[in-house]
Amino acid sequence: MSTDLSGSTLRGLRPATAALSVDTVRRLEADALATLPDGTLMQRAAAAIAVSAGSMLRDVAGRVSGARVVLLVGSGDNGGDALYAGARLAARGARVDAVLVADRHHEAGAATFVRAGGHLHTASDLIAAAELVALADLVVDGIVGIGGRGALREPAATLAAVARETDASVLAVDLPSGVDADTGEVADAAAVVHADRTIVLGTLKPGLLVGHGALRCGDLEVVDIGLDLSGLTTSDALVRVDDELAAEALARPTSLDDKYTRGVVGLSTGSERYPGAAILSTAGARHGMVGYVRYSGPSYEEVVRAWPDVVAKPGRVGLAGRAQCWVVGSGRGTDEEARLAILDAAALMTPIVLDADALTLLAEDQQVRAAIVSRPGLTVLTPHDGEFARLAGTQVGPDRVGAARFAAQTFNAVVLLKGSSTIVAAPGGATYVSVAAPAEMATAGSGDVLAGFLGALLAHHEALGHVDEQHAARLAGVAAYVHGVAGALAVAQGRTITAVDIAEALPDAVSRVRGWVRQDT
Repeated sequence: MSTDLSGSTLRGLRPATAALSVDTVRRLEADALATLPDGTLMQRAAAAIAVSAGSMLRDVAGRVSGARVVLLVGSGDNGGDALYAGARLAARGARVDAVLVADRHHEAGAATFVRAGGHLHTASDLIAAAELVALADLVVDGIVGIGGRGALREPAATLAAVARETDASVLAVDLPSGVDADTGEVADAAAVVHADRTIVLGTLKPGLLVGHGALRCGDLEVVDIGLDLSGLTTSDALVRVDDELAAEALARPTSLDDKYTRGVVGLSTGSERYPGAAILSTAGARHGMVGYVRYSGPSYEEVVRAWPDVVAKPGRVGLAGRAQCWVVGSGRGTDEEARLAILDAAALMTPIVLDADALTLLAEDQQVRAAIVSRPGLTVLTPHDGEFARLAGTQVGPDRVGAARFAAQTFNAVVLLKGSSTIVAAPGGATYVSVAAPAEMATAGSGDVLAGFLGALLAHHEALGHVDEQHAARLAGVAAYVHGVAGALAVAQGRTITAVDIAEALPDAVSRVRGWVRQDT
């Protein structure tokens, strides 16, 4: 029997999975500062930065002692963190230069840095500062923190560009400077730090996982500095799906289960023009934990030839037989029969997943829209950016999380916004992100496989007990994550892939995630 994933409290919420807004982080930091001696959080951060920097130096220079480190130091706490970390590295024998890129800096951190043997510089001589960066083994980005907005200004922009053009490794403190912490927006691609690693202090920030920010942060190393996350709920965080969270949703059946207790998923997908969509969506559904897959639609002959275990026949959704979830729309077309398939599914109380052509009808047909928005049952929408624009009447824009939340409220549905980082939002605010997908998954039919897999996962959990919107959002995040893992397995060793390869890799992806074992410390 699968683990109960319902409820709003994020049990076991961890810094490595909870991406919190700037306002929420500020509140948690203030709570921590009120109970700790002055400087405790900064010293914890500095210690973690120094350890991470040391490991990078051993990789790039083979040593810490004698290695060259340059700190780019701004006016805020990130600059202070970098200075204290630089003092620790200098005490270990590294040659550490700190370049002050703002008109003020953390004075106590600078004093400690100099006492430890660090060398302090201003950026007034930009050429000299650039030469320091060019000679470095490691550059530590402490220019701006989570409060930074917009592109980097001079001289920081030039020094970030020099670091990008040299062989130096770059370690960003909390997030790369020039990246918006809440949205991942990069205002100027030429004026942003490109990090090889970001050491994330306390907890993740959304900008590290979505948008262009996710492309600038390199590897993420999250360190716990003592922020209390215990009171947070799904509405407070963008939750990154990982193996631990996904494994909860993929529990193996017990000896008491049969094909019906495991759940039945129905699909009305594909058409005479696009039979492949039916085959691919049922391929995904067959590995989504259910014991029974039924297909009702025009591609029934092709489906049963491809998958003899699927019960396939022509006809309408409303007459097809029971199912705990219906998937409608992938390659189904936009004719009257496709429209009736949506309306039939909307009239049921069970969860439904609307994909591809169903989203076109939802955007264009007022009766379909009214049926979906007003239905008491659970609805999941799976748009890519183009489909989102048709549904919402506006482009996704730089704030992908905000866009997904807006659509979820507008359509009274869980929205799975596909992309390199897939966002899932529920109307009540619960939001998840999956960052497992490699770029090669941008291939025709990949979304059909995901829709089928998601529908089956929802059907399985609906068979175990009612799935509410928060539970559904979590399951949709899990589906996107496992789908991404399948894609990663399929592209192993640099292979090119198709949607068929992704579907074939799903069993191995499920096995890999199920194989996760918690290491209690």
